Amino acid sequence: MKKKVVFIVIIFALITMMLSSVFATQDVNAKEVLEANSTTSKLIEISETEKQELSDYVEDYGSQAYGLTAFILNKIRLFSIPFCFLGIVISAIYQYVIGIRKLDVRYKGFYTMIAFVTLFVIAQVLPLVFVIVIKGFGRS
Repeated sequence: MKKKVVFIVIIFALITMMLSSVFATQDVNAKEVLEANSTTSKLIEISETEKQELSDYVEDYGSQAYGLTAFILNKIRLFSIPFCFLGIVISAIYQYVIGIRKLDVRYKGFYTMIAFVTLFVIAQVLPLVFVIVIKGFGRS
């Protein structure tokens, strides 16, 4: 049994080493392609697009504070969707699967589900309320 496990581990290590080998070439274009596709350049691209989006918000709202607030609320709105759905699923598992045998866990699942639904609704409605208050009542 131990021999089979050792054999499988050695085969796995060999396959991993073969997959990660890089063949060097003298081609200048290959170096440019690697630099263009590097993680650093992608992070710089993302950073530039986020800065542009933030400057669009600042220009749209006419103030640095309002633009930054709208930008942050929009990001919270976008990231709350998967976070809250994951929390609701975990809460449902606690309530309906684990809670069948343990009643205290069932109530814990129910209360956390209510908390995640409330958080989701607040995170989705808050940017809309901000836009209505700032654009409609605060500034012309």
